[in-house]
Order: sequence, then structure tokens, then C-alpha cells
Amino acid sequence: MIPVPPAIQRFPWKLIALLTAITGFGILVLYSAAGGNWSPWAWQQGLRYLVFLSVALILGRFPLRFFEDFSYLGYIGVAVLLLAVELLGFVGGGSQRWLNLGFMNLQPSELMKVAIVLALARFYAQLPPGETRNWTALWPALVLIGIPAGLVMLQPDLGTALAICASGVIVMFTAGLPFWWFGSAAVAGAAALPLLFSMLHDYQQRRVLIFLDPESDPLGAGYHISQSKIAIGSGGIGGKGFLNGSQSHLDYLPEGHTDFIFATMAEEWGLIGGAALLFGFFLLLRWSTGVALKARTRFGQLTAAGLTMTIFFYIAINLMMVMGLAPVVGIPLPLFSYGGSSMLTIMTCVGIILAIENDNKTGTRRFH
Repeated sequence: MIPVPPAIQRFPWKLIALLTAITGFGILVLYSAAGGNWSPWAWQQGLRYLVFLSVALILGRFPLRFFEDFSYLGYIGVAVLLLAVELLGFVGGGSQRWLNLGFMNLQPSELMKVAIVLALARFYAQLPPGETRNWTALWPALVLIGIPAGLVMLQPDLGTALAICASGVIVMFTAGLPFWWFGSAAVAGAAALPLLFSMLHDYQQRRVLIFLDPESDPLGAGYHISQSKIAIGSGGIGGKGFLNGSQSHLDYLPEGHTDFIFATMAEEWGLIGGAALLFGFFLLLRWSTGVALKARTRFGQLTAAGLTMTIFFYIAINLMMVMGLAPVVGIPLPLFSYGGSSMLTIMTCVGIILAIENDNKTGTRRFH
């Protein structure tokens, strides 16, 4: 029997198989959404996955200290890219969110979801435990979150701004800040909802109102949600069959290859396909949560928890959106929706969590 080289044994084969299964399922759906053609979406998605999987595996071999040392620099770099979007970015879908790099359109706000977690994790890892209940533990974090969230709101991109805030807040919560701070912020936020609503753009206000009453304008602002519900419901338990989805093939379902790809899948694969996909995401989140619980450093624990929340936020908001349980905010489904920036973000999260897992195996826990 030929011995397996140690370098091959060290590969996270179970994780690779899981990621490939989720992405491969998505590629099949993209193939169907394009009318049974590999172009323009399916083959590009497959190529991106291979490239970004390689990136994740390389990141996983980096020492954890590397991410801690360069966390602030990375945050500043992505913040500069957000400023560049305001100056040089192009408009797509009514929003100015992307930088044209030639080989892909980069959405820097996606990378900020990772950068904010690393920056806050380093801040709280360096903060003495006794200081977490002082004002000095709060205001720097609010500044770190507020700057990118404000820049993203200018694009405008409410969904991504909320995702950045959610990722930052989970790091703050995991760091041990007083619970009443979060409760007070929630109460204050609820009281300020009318003011915040008035500050939204007209189309964002319409999305919120349509979410509350989607049947009020089924052919206008409520069209996305109505068609998505029809597609999901018509799939039933077993679905209509591969390549047999009428809502997507007849172009009734808008954005059936990006934000509403779950509805495209559910129409053809039904409840069984949806349950299989959700189980895959559950396994991914279980793995990342386990890494966070076993982290041997405070920075590793905070980073793994924050990145797990980032992945969970993608999944939860997208699924709630396509089922009419949340307003349409343009959050893609991880590894499933067509797009380079979101896949780059998710695979970067996976790579960093892999680095934390490898660090967990190298020694004893050392919190400070």
C-alpha cells in the first residue's frame, strides 16, 4: 500500500468536499438558470471557486500572528478602497459599489466584512480584560465600525452596511462588553426607527414598505418578493426537475442567478434540495463555531466568532429575503449566488478560520 505523503494528509479534505458540494450544487443551478448553458455564469463561477479555494488553502497555512499584525493595515487599506469607490467606482444597478480591476469587478465593501472583524479582534485582544466595562472599550470600536458603515451607506448599500455592523457587534459581544450596553443600543435603535426610515433613499423606503405589505404593489416594488414566493412554493417537495423551472427560464424571476438564486433552486429541486443546501451550510457553520470554541488565543477566538457571524449573516438574510421575511437588501447566498466579490469574502473567511484551526493544533491555550 502506497503511503500518503504528510503534506497531502494535512489538507482539510472534509472541508474541501463540503465547500465543493455547496458550490457545485450552485453551479448546476446557474447552468439551469442560463437555459442549459455553461456560459455566461456557470463556468466563470467554477473557475472562481478553484482560484479562491486555492487562496483559502494558502491563507490557512499562514501563522495566526500574521493576521493579527496586519489587521489594522488591512482595515486601512480596505477603507481607502471604499473611498476610491466614491471617487472612481462605476454605477451598476443604481448604486456605485464596484471598482473595475479588469479581470473582475471588486466590491470593497465585501472585504470590509472581514477587515472589521480582524481589526476589532486585535483591539479587544490587546485590551486588558478589566477594561472591557469602561468607555475606552466602546468608543474606538464604534469609530472602527462607523467609518466603513457610513461610506457603504453613501453608495448606497444598506444590506452590506448592516452586515458590517453585525460582524463588528458580535466581536464586541464575544469580547465581554456589558450586556446592558447592547440592550440599551437596541432600545435606542428601535426608538430612532422613524428617523432612520426618513433618512433612507426612496427605493429603500419602498422596499421596507413592500416588505410589510408585499401585495400592495405586486407588479412594481413587490414584484421580486412575489415572484420569489411563487417560484419557491411551486417547487413543492421534490421540485419540477432539473432544467424545468418556469419562473426563471421565462424571466419572471428577477436576479435568478444572484440574489434570488435560492428561489431558482427551490423551484427545480423543491424542499429536498433546499433542506440539503441548508444542511451543507449547517455543517460549515458547525465547523467554524467549533474552531472558535477551541481557539487557544483571544484574537483567534474573537476572529473565528466574528467571521462565523459574517457567513451566517449572508445565509440568514438572503434566505429571509427570498422568502419575504426581510426586505430586499441585495445580500447574495454564500458560494451559491453568481459573483466574485462575495465568494472572495467567504473564502477569505474560510482561509482565516483554517489558520486559526491550525494554530489550535500547535500548542496550549494562551489567553491574555
